[in-house]
Amino acid sequence: MAQSVAHPENSPLEMVEEVDRDGRVLQLVTRQQMRQHVLRHRAVFIAVVSSSNQVLVHQRSLSKDIWPGWWDIAVGGVMAPGEASRDAAERELAEEVGLTGVSVQLLGSGAYDDSNVKLVADAYVCFSDGPFIFSDGEVVATEWVPLSELMGWLRTHQVLPDSVALVLPRLPMGR
Repeated sequence: MAQSVAHPENSPLEMVEEVDRDGRVLQLVTRQQMRQHVLRHRAVFIAVVSSSNQVLVHQRSLSKDIWPGWWDIAVGGVMAPGEASRDAAERELAEEVGLTGVSVQLLGSGAYDDSNVKLVADAYVCFSDGPFIFSDGEVVATEWVPLSELMGWLRTHQVLPDSVALVLPRLPMGR
């Protein structure tokens, strides 16, 4: 029996779970197949909110396989096969912004579909003022945006529609 070979995250050969709209696993596919055929997969989003009620937004690398160079209101990504949602959220925080040991709070879950992506996701929030480390190359710029000004900021930036749809309505607009 052949052994499965592990591939790095974001590699075209990384294995991803194709799921139905309820999150039930249908099959394992490569990341490349998932993107090419717009297959539904599991993901997590984590909004990072500061003690002064600002959200950390970031611009994605031009090397991203979907929406390169666009801005995002949450860190996050595709979940690994069998990975628990909270574990994925903590992993993504560590990989993308260097945050470890912070508490993540589930905001809710939902599905998102458009012509580029289909996913089911859990949205989280964590409260942190940093410091942040951007060592994996996925983040090329960041800004702090006051939650009270986020709607205006969204109108002036090209922003990932999935995180806007699934995270924005659930954000704690005031603490």
